[in-house]
Amino acid sequence: MDTQAALWVVMLLVALALAFDFMNGFHDAANSIATVVSTGVLKPTQAVVFAAFFNFVAIFIFHLSVAATVGKGIVQPGVVDVHVVFGALVGAITWNVITWYYGIPSSSSHALIGGIVGAVIAKAGAGALLSAGVLKTVTFIFVSPLLGFLLGSLMMVLVANLFKRSRPSKVDKWFRRLQLVSAGAYSLGHGGNDAQKTIGIIWMLLVATGYVSAAETSPPTWTIVSCYLAIGFGTMFGGWRIVKTMGQKITKLKPVGGFCAETGGALTLFLATSLGIPVSTTHTITGAIVGVGSTQRASAVRWGVAGNIVWAWILTIPASGFVAAIAYWLSLQLF
Repeated sequence: MDTQAALWVVMLLVALALAFDFMNGFHDAANSIATVVSTGVLKPTQAVVFAAFFNFVAIFIFHLSVAATVGKGIVQPGVVDVHVVFGALVGAITWNVITWYYGIPSSSSHALIGGIVGAVIAKAGAGALLSAGVLKTVTFIFVSPLLGFLLGSLMMVLVANLFKRSRPSKVDKWFRRLQLVSAGAYSLGHGGNDAQKTIGIIWMLLVATGYVSAAETSPPTWTIVSCYLAIGFGTMFGGWRIVKTMGQKITKLKPVGGFCAETGGALTLFLATSLGIPVSTTHTITGAIVGVGSTQRASAVRWGVAGNIVWAWILTIPASGFVAAIAYWLSLQLF
């Protein structure tokens, strides 16, 4: 492949990565807005603009720890090439489209990780993966929803005890206002963790193709800004098919419950992002919502719906990895 053709391939893959980032925001918008919409605190159009704003503001808050994990902490140096990146992105995008179509809250983050793993194994086998990075990510498939569950339920118990002597109407009024704070915090965590995953894969591509030195400690500024813009715009268009599942089908939320779920989820995302761990915002907020519902009574949670979501989580990495392996092979024929 000559230099000009190689440049066009890199530009195509960067565009595909930004399309994934846009879809990530579109798909995961429900995570940021479902509770605030279902409780009636914001109208849908207000909610997506609100969430998109905080998705972008996260660029000024968080270090690029997650981007470094995705870009340099999952695959052995020298293994990644344009075919691996193409396979990873196609695998992730395919799974996102399928789960969006059926209204299933799945993880865009783990679809991307699954795509990278599948494409790398297709090229060089499992030995080319960095076990520490993969293990850290897989572990948090279980830790993030459990932590969201724990923090969401603890917040709900704490609030219930603090306001047990207050009139329900007064509590509702206060938490309608406070839910704007919790929704903003959650959207901040969403942008901070999710945009960095796409930054990481573009960084991986630029290093693999020689456009950025492997010794650089951060990717070019344009990749950071473009990824945060892409996820913000994706959020503005909203994943409406998933909002109802997240906001009402798992458990019925009131403003106080929405506040507790979003706060528990936001704290989980802040912790994971500071540790450089790519986690699923979907897993996190789902765990927090279930935690809030379970403090009322076990029957307040529709466990069948929650169970279907868990199955989607389990299938995400192998399904996206399988598609990525096929896409890797197709890429070898195309480029």
